[in-house]
Amino acid sequence: MIRFPAILFFCLFVFLSGGCGDTGRIDSTCVSCHKGLELASAVHTSCVACHGGNPKEEDKEASHRSMFGPKNPSDPRFWDQTCGSCHPYHLARVKGNLMYTNTGMIKNIQATWEGANGELYGTRAEAVFDAAGNPLEIKSVTDLDNISGELYRKFCSLCHVGIESNRAYSASHGSGCAACHFPYNNTATYEGNDSTVKGKRPYSADHKLASLPDNRVCFRCHNRSGRIALSYEGLNDGNNSMVPTRDGMPGPMLISGARNVIRITADIHYVKGMDCIDCHTSRDVMGDGYAYENMYFQTEITCEDCHGSATERPKAEAITRENEEAMRESKSYQRQMRPGMKMILTARGRKYSNVFYKDEKIYVLCKRSGKLHESKVITGTPEHTIAGHERMECYACHSRTVIQCYGCHTRYDQSRYGRDFVKGVDTPGVFSETEDYRMLYPFPLAVNQRGKISPVTPGCQTFVTVVDQMGRTVKREYIAEYKGKKQLRFAPFYSHNTGGKAVGCAECHGNPAFLGFGQHVVKGNSITATLICEKSKDRPLDGFLTMKSGNVKAFSAITREDSRPLNGKEVKNVLAVNLCIVCHDNAKDKIYQKELDYRVLDDCLNRPVPANR
Repeated sequence: MIRFPAILFFCLFVFLSGGCGDTGRIDSTCVSCHKGLELASAVHTSCVACHGGNPKEEDKEASHRSMFGPKNPSDPRFWDQTCGSCHPYHLARVKGNLMYTNTGMIKNIQATWEGANGELYGTRAEAVFDAAGNPLEIKSVTDLDNISGELYRKFCSLCHVGIESNRAYSASHGSGCAACHFPYNNTATYEGNDSTVKGKRPYSADHKLASLPDNRVCFRCHNRSGRIALSYEGLNDGNNSMVPTRDGMPGPMLISGARNVIRITADIHYVKGMDCIDCHTSRDVMGDGYAYENMYFQTEITCEDCHGSATERPKAEAITRENEEAMRESKSYQRQMRPGMKMILTARGRKYSNVFYKDEKIYVLCKRSGKLHESKVITGTPEHTIAGHERMECYACHSRTVIQCYGCHTRYDQSRYGRDFVKGVDTPGVFSETEDYRMLYPFPLAVNQRGKISPVTPGCQTFVTVVDQMGRTVKREYIAEYKGKKQLRFAPFYSHNTGGKAVGCAECHGNPAFLGFGQHVVKGNSITATLICEKSKDRPLDGFLTMKSGNVKAFSAITREDSRPLNGKEVKNVLAVNLCIVCHDNAKDKIYQKELDYRVLDDCLNRPVPANR
């Protein structure tokens, strides 16, 4: 047996515990100034491996001269040399990730405003691959020289991981990897133990790497536009952000943009203690290495993955190799996955790393807390096998609320200077916006990009006013063209405000607002709008359909590929079922297990009523 001197074991331990770097903290000048600074993690012990700099130089300026950042070495300007040098697999995924490129947001801004030219733009020019593995070039949004490019760079660009945001209370974040893994607090100030930066901004709340980001991280970006972080936690910022409560006082919680929020019923998953990352996989959040043009292409999960569909139970496959992603990712969870475990598959056929079969039941492991939740499987249950509901998305019935912002009035003033956050300079042009009306319920339904019936929300209802450099209004409240026509737009949407109890049958089948008619009055075989669009006396601002003398007409577009409003036949079929619901008001009633004969329904009022009714 060969014996090694104890000193060799000590040297080997120091080498292996040095993390990504070759210079530990013990003998560096970094710690002589930054006393009390937290270790990023147990394996990230070297300052210079991440931050660069000269750890032997005692002079501050000389020591910092070759640093990356110097505050944030994970910024995309440096991440090839820093995080990516040790984590090339993750960096390759993030470079095509929508949260970094924002290609989907920019594409939809172009479709809504102007400049849709079939080319793909992102925060920076990147050479990536499409979903088929073909080389794809993303052009820099700095080259988009029109109002769409200006809007993104000056108004939207702070909500993505490529650029640091440090000005918004409760919504600031770092750039690059730090955006998620070194979270900011509400004021973007450091509150750790390093006295040299204590209380200063902009810094992460401390120097500890968050390998599993919590909901606060997601909240910092996803609290505007679709407001899914608000809806998930049961928060609402109301009309025009002013929410008077008891005695006319503001709401009990302040968030970014000086918005007050009040409490609404939270998503059932949030109530059970689940974080965003417990449903969303790392491929949803960080990307899978391919570049997608819209968020729904990158998102790989569906409700059916864990709960099953009406006809099929969730699919699963066993872990067969020790290097499978489910095992690697679960190393940081409270409970690790093991070979032989049957893991539930996502809609893309990939294994979840925290959802598995055990004793013929499906369990979801909360990654951060370690809690186990049994997932109820709905396959074959009568209320989920109603004839005619085959196209319904789960969240069409189970969404409690859907945030809807109607009438977005945007002013682009070129006589004033505004900050271009992507270019980093002030240029002519400032954006401001107001809205007409916001509501949560009822919410309209339409056919989405999957060919299923889902909630939709305004996306966007933009009325644009443009002021030129001389202060002259050259365009006033105009509606941009979409597919060759001046029309407002709605978009398929999942609000992240799910309830265990579904929307009542009579509500959906008896209220035309769910079908896209907005607030209304029914007069015979016509539906008259009550919230009228200022551009047309016949068109509702909060809808996209009209009915006159039995004829259904769509006047707004449903964006996304292959999406559309319900047609006249579909609308009439939905409303006709209301005749049945008067007597058959239980979704488990056997009558709903067979296809309806609408011709018989048309004549149902003339049929004799059975004696036992």
